[in-house]
Amino acid sequence: MLFTGRSVVAILAVTAACGRDATTAATAPAGTEPTGTVAELLTINLSQLPNYANPAWPAHYDAATLTQDNAPATNAITDRGATLGRVLFHDRRLSINNSISCASCHKLDAGFSDAARFSVGFNGTGRTTAHSMRLANARFYAPGTAFWDRRGATLEAQATQPIRNALEMGFDDRHGGLDALLIRMRALPYYTELFTLAFGDASITEDRLQRAIAQYVRSIVSLDSRFDRGYAQVYSPQLRDRGINTPFATFTAQENRGKQLFLQPPQQGGAGCAICHTPPSFALTANSRSNGLDAGEAKLFKAPSLKHAAVAGPYMHDGRFSSLEQVVDHYDHGVQNGPALDNRLRGPGRQGQRLQLAASDKAALVAFVRTLTDGSLEADVRYSDPFRR
Repeated sequence: MLFTGRSVVAILAVTAACGRDATTAATAPAGTEPTGTVAELLTINLSQLPNYANPAWPAHYDAATLTQDNAPATNAITDRGATLGRVLFHDRRLSINNSISCASCHKLDAGFSDAARFSVGFNGTGRTTAHSMRLANARFYAPGTAFWDRRGATLEAQATQPIRNALEMGFDDRHGGLDALLIRMRALPYYTELFTLAFGDASITEDRLQRAIAQYVRSIVSLDSRFDRGYAQVYSPQLRDRGINTPFATFTAQENRGKQLFLQPPQQGGAGCAICHTPPSFALTANSRSNGLDAGEAKLFKAPSLKHAAVAGPYMHDGRFSSLEQVVDHYDHGVQNGPALDNRLRGPGRQGQRLQLAASDKAALVAFVRTLTDGSLEADVRYSDPFRR
């Protein structure tokens, strides 16, 4: 169960670590960004919206996977709602000084994460205290809670917390709270158009912001990694294992060995990763607990899907590991005991597991995780910045 965490840091997550490098953070006063119409400011054609609502699920994304979708019945993904969410996600006007957006630290070319260990807030100097989480396949964490410490009940509930945060986007109570942002947005013609498109009228409310951003985040699904392409060739619903244990013809021997180690439990000579990070979404299972980063850990943490993990370091909630190799070393011989430790990471005497894998097997696990990278996301216009910069 890669990338969970410890109790000293659990303040921010999913969209809660929005920021950018201090050397590039803007300090423009509110109101200096353009305020035109959709046609003037955005690359979006409102008569030909991208498809967010009905992705072409490959066969291996079967019913067992799709039933893990955490979208509430009251907020199903629509093309119009997710389009609005895309604009909100990339709009710097949602920060107090027009300097950053959610996308500033959930960067498309970094797996919707941030290469920095801690992201820089709107003022260009303050830094968050948690690493920016990856977003791909967030919809498949069945409990639906958000942030590293699970404090957000839903993706909807967490969506505006970074905007309200005094360090991140700056619309805290001292600066008028979200009401101040809503007043700003109601004066922007492009939001009049987009909210009317998504919801039937131009009313701009926090609830609608939350629903649109959550729709957009849930639309970010990874379906075209090398793993997905390899699995598609052997998938069979008639088989008990759906064919996933069959060696993939498109994998190297090392990658197939890594897949075997990932899937098999320690009792069978594997590493047991799939017990907590279930293929094909590789999202965290609902009953997972914490991963023993620190002795005595008592706080429950969650983790993002492993999709795109190879392009999204550093790792863990506090970014303490800079490489996948260090992550594998942790699960091999670094797991610490504590009341929040997942029982599946316990060894003899209920202490932290000690797999003691061979160096070649640890390298094989890293090679397999690299097959989860989905380059098609970076090229997908649905997730790109829609603003004409």
